Amino acid sequence: MSAFGFDRVFLTVLDSVGVGELPDAEKYGDRGANTLGNILRKVPGTRLPNLQKLGLGNVGDFPNLPRNPGLTGVAGRMAETSNAKDTTAGHWEMMGLVVEHGFPL
Repeated sequence: MSAFGFDRVFLTVLDSVGVGELPDAEKYGDRGANTLGNILRKVPGTRLPNLQKLGLGNVGDFPNLPRNPGLTGVAGRMAETSNAKDTTAGHWEMMGLVVEHGFPL
């Protein structure tokens, strides 16, 4: 049993669904990036009830996606330590491997 009281993990990765720019956004031309926020602003009727129950609304301020104070799990957002900007490096880092050199883009 973990410190959170869970004995197993179900990891859901929403690849390419950015929830806001990272501190290194300028380095990669990502200033103002917020894919999920932009989708929710442009398509106001979008509903994501199951992801909201899991805590997606808790990782940022998004239109029509309120925070869920009664989570039964843990929700979070990731800022890479790796010196890279690609899906593979991000997925490897989530599993504990920090990439010192990014893959060619």
